[in-house]
Amino acid sequence: MSNHEDMTQNDDKDFVAAPSPTENVVEKPPRARVSDAPLPEEETAGEKLERKRDYLEGFLQKKPEGVPAGEPGGELHQSVIDALKDIYDPEIPVNIYDLGLIYNVEVAEDADVKVTMTLTTPHCPVAETMPNEIEMRVMGLPGVRDAEVVVKWDPPWDPSKMSDEARLELGML
Repeated sequence: MSNHEDMTQNDDKDFVAAPSPTENVVEKPPRARVSDAPLPEEETAGEKLERKRDYLEGFLQKKPEGVPAGEPGGELHQSVIDALKDIYDPEIPVNIYDLGLIYNVEVAEDADVKVTMTLTTPHCPVAETMPNEIEMRVMGLPGVRDAEVVVKWDPPWDPSKMSDEARLELGML
């Protein structure tokens, strides 16, 4: 008996041969195409813009769920940031938050707020009064027990710390 005959008589194969390309041809299902999707009711360009604007506005106004009040995104933390955005640098017509002078806002569990900030220069004309103004503003917020402002000079402030809104306001974009 030859090797070929041994292989054909042996039914215990360790492999399965692939079918020939011509036998049992299965057609592929058709591909999904965007043009096949059902069309929504026709809407004008203005209606479409308004729908997108409403969606975006709702998305931006959505508050994070389950965030403690003092954590970033929480109600108290956000009210502190909003208060800081109401304080403007006397020499540059941009609020101190967007100007990049605020390095950190921490709200402790007991509602004590610590604001870490810098000034544009150590010789800033409001170097003496700005921290006190911030403390008074933050302490006046509902829910805040105490406020402390820590002024640090490292890293020093530079224009790269400004938000895009501040750069746009100053014509730097």
